[in-house]
Amino acid sequence: MDIAEKTIKEFQKKILLFYREHGRNLPWRQTTDPYHILLSEIMLQKTQVSRVITYYDQWIKKWPSVHHLAKAEYRDILQHWMGLGYNRRSYYIHQTAQIISIDFDGDVLKAIKQYKKLPGIGLYTSKAVQIFSTNADIATVDTNIRRIFIHEFNLAETISDAELFKIAEQCLPKGQSRNWHNALMDYGSLKVTALETGIKPKTQQSKFPGSDRQIRAKILRRLLNEPGSFEYLQTDLKVEKERLQKILEKMKGEGSIVINNQKYYLP
Repeated sequence: MDIAEKTIKEFQKKILLFYREHGRNLPWRQTTDPYHILLSEIMLQKTQVSRVITYYDQWIKKWPSVHHLAKAEYRDILQHWMGLGYNRRSYYIHQTAQIISIDFDGDVLKAIKQYKKLPGIGLYTSKAVQIFSTNADIATVDTNIRRIFIHEFNLAETISDAELFKIAEQCLPKGQSRNWHNALMDYGSLKVTALETGIKPKTQQSKFPGSDRQIRAKILRRLLNEPGSFEYLQTDLKVEKERLQKILEKMKGEGSIVINNQKYYLP
């Protein structure tokens, strides 16, 4: 769909004015280092900004470059990730760092443009890293931006991703991609919220208590201390046998745990 140029100009003015008056001072906005930005984007997936800030600062101090992270022990990485949730992200970011370090000689921007080679990295993250590190004139859409467009332009919630990306490209003010996307993030997080608009995200997080995610987290915590057999994990976690088998098989398939001599280990 095409939106009138006048409407777009008014929309841009409103969003950028809101950002000037209410923009958040976040640590990853004080850098253009692609590795630091990649780290923040992975941490921010389905995690509140307030929780990410402390973790981000600690990680940058401990692993200041992609090469440092690539050389780290996964056990150490997982231990420092615990508390952020969706722990498989810690495994993906370690694998991604190793690929970037070895296959791309540490060049994050070159690697991110070939994001399909990087575990756990999708189109949004690929574009976001380029936008926030180089101010690239490209547009991207996340949950916040999708909600803003639907609300501001009175769109159907069933609108396709392809249509949303067309609108995002129409609305992008050339030469201001970094500020523009930061402004959209803040407008969506602080003003046009899901609670305020009633617009639901395309995917809903499952409730954590009693979920497979909670069981996965408990398994990883146990294996941080020592390897464990299936019987040990089942007794300790009090999980029904078939359910635990499925969870362990999935984790093994992802690579976040390994099995040797009938005991489960961290890789």
